[in-house]
Amino acid sequence: MSEAVHDFHPGDQDIHAQVATYRLFGRLIKWGSLTIATLLVMLVLWFCVGAGFLTGLFAGLVLLAVGIYFLRSRPEAVHSPAS
Repeated sequence: MSEAVHDFHPGDQDIHAQVATYRLFGRLIKWGSLTIATLLVMLVLWFCVGAGFLTGLFAGLVLLAVGIYFLRSRPEAVHSPAS
């Protein structure tokens, strides 16, 4: 049992699977939140406020468009080492 502890070498593990899972989870949360917010705005305006289906749909589509604009992926910045 004590031999298994000595097999661990910090920094030698392949973390590509963990990085991919972390990025996927982040994307799912981001786009899922936008979807829920869009549906909530549309349904609240349609049923609770009584503004009507078209007003709720228009507001939902505007929120969706703005959300897609701000949440879309951008190229990652390349960090140069400090001199």
